[in-house]
Amino acid sequence: MGHRLSKIVTRTGDAGTTGLGDGSRVAKDSARIAAIGEVDELNSTLGVLLAEALPAPVRECLTSVQHDLFDLGGELSIPGYSAVTDAHVLRLETEVERFNGELSPLKEFILPGGTQAAALAHIGRTVCRRAERSLVHLASVEPVSDTARRYLNRLSDLLFVLARTINHAAGRSDVLWQKDRRATG
Repeated sequence: MGHRLSKIVTRTGDAGTTGLGDGSRVAKDSARIAAIGEVDELNSTLGVLLAEALPAPVRECLTSVQHDLFDLGGELSIPGYSAVTDAHVLRLETEVERFNGELSPLKEFILPGGTQAAALAHIGRTVCRRAERSLVHLASVEPVSDTARRYLNRLSDLLFVLARTINHAAGRSDVLWQKDRRATG
């Protein structure tokens, strides 16, 4: 990469366009830039989660995911380029099974919460779902890798399981949704 990022203020985007990795320019409000931004926000959200005290296996998993998301952002910035593979999706599926295997089966829906780290994992899950929707929207107007969409779908599942794992490791129970709760007051 050399000194490619040594000049931060370029003024090239002042007219409302931005450059893609292939050298082309697109509007900053295009579906592609929206998807790139959603993936970047997801990666940043995971960075906040990684600032918390986490079990080592969770930390290792999330760090790997951050690298994948950077690759996905690169894929999105170069139309026609693929960086996320079936192996990435399979790794997430394996991680979901591994972490979920250590948890008790769910019989009720759960609310986001428990520890702060678990709540942050739930925020990551919701940001991931938004990024996935953004990718689906992009795919309705431009070609997008099916693998990238599957990756984000599996990642939201993983973040749900990691939220539960984080609570379990901290000795906290899942926050169960109370179906028949009545309003008081």
